[in-house]
Amino acid sequence: MRTLIQSASRAVVGALALGALPLQAQLGSPNPAPGPQQTVAIRNARIVPVVGAELASGTIVFSAGKITAIGANVSVPAGAQVIDGTGLSVYPGMMDAGTSMGLAEIPQGANATMDASEVGSFNPNSIAYYGITPHSAHIGVTRVVGITHVLSSPSGGIVSGQASLVNLAGWTPAAMSVQQKAGLVITLPRAGGGGFGFGGGFGGFGGGANNADATRQREKQLDSLKALIADARAYAQALDASAKDKSIPRPVADVKLDAMLPYVRGQLPVLFQADRAVDIKASVDFASEQGLTAIIVGGREAPEQAALLKAKNVPVLYGTLRNLPSREDDAYDINYSAPAKLAAAGVRFAITAGDGGAEVRDLPHIAGMAAAFGLSKEDALKSVTLWPAQITGIGDRFGSLEVGKVANLVVVDGDLLEARTNTKYLFIDGRAVSLENRHTTLYNTHKDRR
Repeated sequence: MRTLIQSASRAVVGALALGALPLQAQLGSPNPAPGPQQTVAIRNARIVPVVGAELASGTIVFSAGKITAIGANVSVPAGAQVIDGTGLSVYPGMMDAGTSMGLAEIPQGANATMDASEVGSFNPNSIAYYGITPHSAHIGVTRVVGITHVLSSPSGGIVSGQASLVNLAGWTPAAMSVQQKAGLVITLPRAGGGGFGFGGGFGGFGGGANNADATRQREKQLDSLKALIADARAYAQALDASAKDKSIPRPVADVKLDAMLPYVRGQLPVLFQADRAVDIKASVDFASEQGLTAIIVGGREAPEQAALLKAKNVPVLYGTLRNLPSREDDAYDINYSAPAKLAAAGVRFAITAGDGGAEVRDLPHIAGMAAAFGLSKEDALKSVTLWPAQITGIGDRFGSLEVGKVANLVVVDGDLLEARTNTKYLFIDGRAVSLENRHTTLYNTHKDRR
């Protein structure tokens, strides 16, 4: 989607009617700050709430960052800023739950712009929130297509750290933050099995002594992870005992074990990075054994484990739709059709762009591709709006247009998942957001060059 450069410029001028958009480049940021929260009414627009019936022509009103009314005959509050939505459609903002947005800028050749990982194998106390750069150029070009919030995750090691949920507007991480601690990222040591493939590379350990050495190393790493989880459980029990009985001394504070508490207590999910079927099964089995609430991230071969995922109620953040097939004899559309297969099997899932930052803006195209290969259009839309919000625990506030939910919404001139559609207005947390970004800046700078 897309927003054409010329369309973006027109939309910014139109947004001036809202009286609040800072349009000039501010301190060199490619992401102009959003305006203030106002009472806004969008009238005569097609409204696609994702849940419930679509309105061919209706009004949506939001104030103080929350949706206050939706309907065909909604009255406009006195003093509200009014947008004529004739010929336009209103959708909830999309969400990508598989990014490292704000943590990674230029992967090759500019190490100082990369802050997605820490040294060492076990870093549960590392939180993405503290590394996010609000002025990342990726943010502006991502939100302009209608992606209003993302899950940004660290990487590297076995326990990479904690992912954070952020809105894609605001000049500080605090202004962007939806939820600082939203999930613990774990990548289990690779299980044996697999083989050669032109898209996926070598999947096993090799043979003979090499295989035995790799197996021993894997078991050693798994034992270390299990020990960390066991220590965290013991630490939690000691804290609980101390809270109930003041005569019991409180355990010495430990930042790593403190960070593990919401995960061993089942309060927050654990994001397991896994693509191969054998690794997906290993992750699900490990989570079940350890009493963790699991989410699979990546999930290239998730349809092969659909029965297990369904039985264990483990959702998938599917992020490999555009990958090459991993085996030579795979069908060309094996990844394109995977979301449809997961839906048919009753597995909960959401679609992600499968990219940390620069290509997250392709999310609507990717969901549209899934719709072209068997997923219903309704489910394709839910897979980038409601379902990722539900999977990450914020479905009561985000993901659909309902009274009381956060006013993260996008106004477009066509189907949200259609590549030719242009964004006309964008609101995050009820604030009008400029459609200016690094791309429009470069275009306007050089368009008259001779």
